[in-house]
Amino acid sequence: MGFYTSADLMPVAFHFKVSIGKTNANLDTSFKEVAGLDVKMDLLPMKEGGENRFQHQLPTGVKQQPVSLKRGLAGKVSPLMQWCKGVLEGGLAEEIEPKDVWISLCDKNRDPMRMWVVHGAFPIRWNIDAFNSTKNEVAVETIELACQYVERVL
Repeated sequence: MGFYTSADLMPVAFHFKVSIGKTNANLDTSFKEVAGLDVKMDLLPMKEGGENRFQHQLPTGVKQQPVSLKRGLAGKVSPLMQWCKGVLEGGLAEEIEPKDVWISLCDKNRDPMRMWVVHGAFPIRWNIDAFNSTKNEVAVETIELACQYVERVL
């Protein structure tokens, strides 16, 4: 029987991978940061006649925040950038093709320990961090994705 440390059992936030679309072989998925795995229940406060101590909180639905992907500025041949360009610069002339995004926190062998699927995602925003001549930093782009829902699968 082996001895396990907490580092062996708990995923670390810096060791993750992202896959976009149906294939896991997409090499265009290295990111500096992933944010927005945030699901929130919307509530409607309801007062009850004669009751002044509290309000009832009635659930009205689940709200999904946009998922944000940050990385070094990619070249124009990037499949992810081509998808973003088509959606954001296409003037809605083409049908938007939603894709599933797989986000995994990995162990030291790059095997998933926790995994989320962002269903029906499509780009809604793309921006580049400010350029600054006094800093020696990589140009970073941020891609925001709207989605139908997020599901934790592992």
